[in-house]
Amino acid sequence: MAKEKKYESELLITRIFSAPRELVWKAWTEPERVMRWWGPKYFTSPICKIDFRVGGSYHFCMQSPEGEDFWSTGVYLEIIPLEKIVCTDSFADENGNVVPATYYDMEEDFPLELELTITFEDHNGNTKMVLQHIGIPEGITQELTKQGWNESFDKLAEILE
Repeated sequence: MAKEKKYESELLITRIFSAPRELVWKAWTEPERVMRWWGPKYFTSPICKIDFRVGGSYHFCMQSPEGEDFWSTGVYLEIIPLEKIVCTDSFADENGNVVPATYYDMEEDFPLELELTITFEDHNGNTKMVLQHIGIPEGITQELTKQGWNESFDKLAEILE
């Protein structure tokens, strides 16, 4: 049943970055680069670990302006260099263990595991990046997630310039 729920809804965000595809790719795959843009406006990313290979995992920390840590983790399912990344996406604790959304005072029906697909393609000398976040509950949670991603991508656009 949980597997079915995971795919009920999706969030789709397309962004054009004024940077070569290789640089946008590195922003997703190199910890020191991810830490510069991960998280909404005013959030920081003090810790980022990436084992970038199919079957490898990531473990990111996003810190609020008030100093509250929000951890996420996932496993890389598919990697096509410079073209596509598919991975799971879950809330985690500081040790990388998957935790329910209630761990962060979010609603009970939030899926334990979501899926992210990020594609990259050349676009008139720039890079078109499409993010598909599958399983985000519709309504306010999806709107807040969309806002968070867009604020993160605004930061990414700044560091790519």
